Amino acid sequence: MIADPSPPGFDDLRLQFDAGIGRLTLNRPHKLNALSPATMQQIIDACEWLAARDDLRVLLLDGAGRAFCGGFDLDAMREGRGTTDRNATDLGRRMIDALEAIPAVTLSLVQGHCVGGGVLLALACDLCIAADDARFSIPEMELGIPLGWGGVPRLIRRVGPAVAMELVLDCTPFDAAQALAWRAINRVVPVGELPAAGLAWAQRLAGRPMNALRATKQRFRDAGDSLCSAAGSETDADVLLAAYRDPETLAVQQRYIAARRG
Repeated sequence: MIADPSPPGFDDLRLQFDAGIGRLTLNRPHKLNALSPATMQQIIDACEWLAARDDLRVLLLDGAGRAFCGGFDLDAMREGRGTTDRNATDLGRRMIDALEAIPAVTLSLVQGHCVGGGVLLALACDLCIAADDARFSIPEMELGIPLGWGGVPRLIRRVGPAVAMELVLDCTPFDAAQALAWRAINRVVPVGELPAAGLAWAQRLAGRPMNALRATKQRFRDAGDSLCSAAGSETDADVLLAAYRDPETLAVQQRYIAARRG
């Protein structure tokens, strides 16, 4: 057990811990909590701190402001950060792996936009509640890049291969009701009730015996991996790097970014 119960501080995150329940909040509301390389490294560091706590029973993952996560930071993409170096390109996979490695039960609370890597981050949690204003999308193909970060096997585990392929190839947006129908998420609540609903569920789960919580989570993780493992997803970084060097991809990215900047 970590001797110091005080969570570390981060520029782009808020991390709280109390009575066996942690809360990790993406805290770049002015950027719709977009994932820059620096933000992803901070998430990795926070998850490693949380994973080392043997008194953590449940972790809530949410986003500050009106969106859960706007996906990979377009400013970082425009400037080439995280798209030219393999270690930086692999940060997303390491971030998802670090979240999944937390032994405690994880619960994501999604409101507003949840885009690209944000979808993978939300669905990497064991459970997910979405507000009725949640809007999901996976726009990587519109950017001319394959879905990386181990996203393909993880999506297949949640929604099955047919739906996963449609979402990735067509970049089809979907709302909270559709996500629930696909069982990608567990519950939908009115947006104003999301924080209270998440905390109430976390408190209920935290009342279960620690050994049973962690053993049950691990059993489900093992079963999911046996169906569709994300092992070997570190090679996604090489595929992404090849895409980032492709002239057609670069042209598509420039058009995509320009369209979203008006």
